[in-house]
Amino acid sequence: MNSQNPVDVAMAFVTKINEHDVDGLVALMTPDHVFVDALNATFRGADQMRQGWKGYFAMFPDYAIEVIDELDRGNLVAMFGKARGTFAVNGLLPRENFWEIPAAWKAVVKDGLVAEWRVYCDNDPARKIMAANPAKAGS
Repeated sequence: MNSQNPVDVAMAFVTKINEHDVDGLVALMTPDHVFVDALNATFRGADQMRQGWKGYFAMFPDYAIEVIDELDRGNLVAMFGKARGTFAVNGLLPRENFWEIPAAWKAVVKDGLVAEWRVYCDNDPARKIMAANPAKAGS
């Protein structure tokens, strides 16, 4: 990535998420990248995140985030908006499995790469949909 501007790097990361470009996401991560989900579970390393993003995009093939506002302070970028997706069942995206929630993200950028990506949201709507389809999870 040519730009070292932290906001540009964070927004490029968002673009790769919305494109479901796992290789592009990994290319924007530091090797010791840290991902923290909304339940405060921490995952470390770009290689582990490659598998994590592949799995997430398989469960929610239309997953997307929309950043409405962003703020930056040095290498820290805070983004605010919405996340949405549909939990896939047998390769289909049933309308009743769609969810959309307010969300925020924190990106820590080092040397033009995302060193930390942290998600802040109440993803209970997605968890409830997944719980209602337990035998079909990830199909």
